[in-house]
Amino acid sequence: MRFVIARYPFDLEKSEVEQSMKGVKPEPITGASVIISRRSYPVKQVGEVITRQDRRDFTAAEVTRALTRLGFTCRDVSAPVPVRALTPLQEASALLGSPAGA
Repeated sequence: MRFVIARYPFDLEKSEVEQSMKGVKPEPITGASVIISRRSYPVKQVGEVITRQDRRDFTAAEVTRALTRLGFTCRDVSAPVPVRALTPLQEASALLGSPAGA
């Protein structure tokens, strides 16, 4: 399949991407990620390997679109939803169970 990443055309196949990433150790994931051969890689790391370009030359969205079209599972790490803190009274109430009438 033909993709344009950082204004350059690339002809990529799923098997070629899998072969390129074989033996590459995944870096810690801080943003968007992709699963290749049961391993999660940062999208920017995969983009750097398959395009042989510097990570600053392309966006994670460009690589994510290309990898999704090839059939890979991509995930975007969004900010976690903050958990509402309970007051000690609310926590004790929850542990004991609320009254039936309330």
